[in-house]
Amino acid sequence: MKVVVEADGGSRGNPGPAGYGAVVKDAATGSVLAERSAGIGIATNNVAEYRGLIAGLRAAAELGASVVDVRMDSKLVVEQMSGRWQVKHPSMQPLAREAREVAGAFDRVAYEWIPRERNKDADRLANQAMDEQAGVRRAAPAENPAADESAAGEPAAAKSAAAKSVAGKSAAGKPGVASAEHMTPSSWSGAVGEPTRLYLLRHGQTELSVARRYSGRGNPPLTEVGRRQAEAAAARLAKVDGLAAVVSSPLDRAWQTAQAVARAAGVEASTHDGLIETDFGGWEGLTFTEAAERDPELHRRWLGDPSVPAPGGESFDQVHRRVRKVRDELITRYGGANVVVVSHVTPIKSLVRMGLDVGPSLLFRLHLDLASLSVVEFYPDGHGSVRLVNDTSYLA
Repeated sequence: MKVVVEADGGSRGNPGPAGYGAVVKDAATGSVLAERSAGIGIATNNVAEYRGLIAGLRAAAELGASVVDVRMDSKLVVEQMSGRWQVKHPSMQPLAREAREVAGAFDRVAYEWIPRERNKDADRLANQAMDEQAGVRRAAPAENPAADESAAGEPAAAKSAAAKSVAGKSAAGKPGVASAEHMTPSSWSGAVGEPTRLYLLRHGQTELSVARRYSGRGNPPLTEVGRRQAEAAAARLAKVDGLAAVVSSPLDRAWQTAQAVARAAGVEASTHDGLIETDFGGWEGLTFTEAAERDPELHRRWLGDPSVPAPGGESFDQVHRRVRKVRDELITRYGGANVVVVSHVTPIKSLVRMGLDVGPSLLFRLHLDLASLSVVEFYPDGHGSVRLVNDTSYLA
């Protein structure tokens, strides 16, 4: 017998109160053969998703299935179970082993990533499990004909927004808060919802950084020290639970650093041109003193006015605008998730500035070491929070 297993899991906090859901369907007819769900206490998204997979596979085995098509909206679980990504995080390894042991009882198991909207049944069960665990009771569907008529007359966009609120997950498949009435402030700031947390990592050492020269669009590779710094940063970030992706500037020094992180954390790495360093134009490769001597008036104005570009290059305002677009794209794609962003001094300072909602003076007052880590959160309601700045403790 061939069946389809749809599985999902969620955590309201990551880590936080978590639960999973799984549905087994007849592959030929689509009829539901079994459902499984449970709250699992405090856990991460990834742990809950693995638990959902295991529960679904066990239910399929109980039904006597021989062939299973697994469909999940967790790319991490699908890629790891398909053997394309390594399982490096300690909390994932025993769960992956257990899932493989259960899967070994079938003649064939195939894994497919599906978008969240195609995984609604498992998502519903996972959220019901988290609600029951938390003692949250949902209002029953309205039985009053007038109420039904009112709901039917709502604009489609309003009904869609309400459905997303109850679903308790962001567009990227990461859990948020079950509904508006159960949202709790993240801190004294009053921000609510599940933040997108960006781990901002500056690249490791290059020859130009040793000489303290402007290094923008030039492409020097990491030095041996830089490679060691990248590996140390990677080991630090591999301990972060629930990383969704690594996104990097395409320049070699950043990409080399990003690849080390991706290998250590067992996640996908990609590049984004918007994360490239400031274009220093005619000052590329010069020291601060050399640039000031070459263009004394322009250099002075450039340091005091973020709208002034370097000769043939960019202004800090231009960098800020393009980095803001990158931030918005990351939130749209990975909303509510943890993402490593590997970049350069100005883009990272720009993201910290957005988190603090302050002016451009921060660019000249904040120091960022090579291979340093900063952490900024962006909330669905527009709030930001800076959790860490210029950490280099793992390089010691």
